[in-house]
Amino acid sequence: MNDVWQKSSFCGGEGGNNCIEVRSHPGEIRLRESERPERNLTVTPAALRALILGVKAGEFDHLTR
Repeated sequence: MNDVWQKSSFCGGEGGNNCIEVRSHPGEIRLRESERPERNLTVTPAALRALILGVKAGEFDHLTR
């Protein structure tokens, strides 16, 4: 188990508090916003992998414009 929250080196602004942070837990991945650490989302590694592949492929670019 990894008890350390990780965030991207691409996080910026507001002192680095504008990020999605990740942490592994046995059989699952936990996500949270650095601005609201009390809120967690739990996903499977396969679901996170699919999301990352979609992001890399540009499928969600329209959401950040």
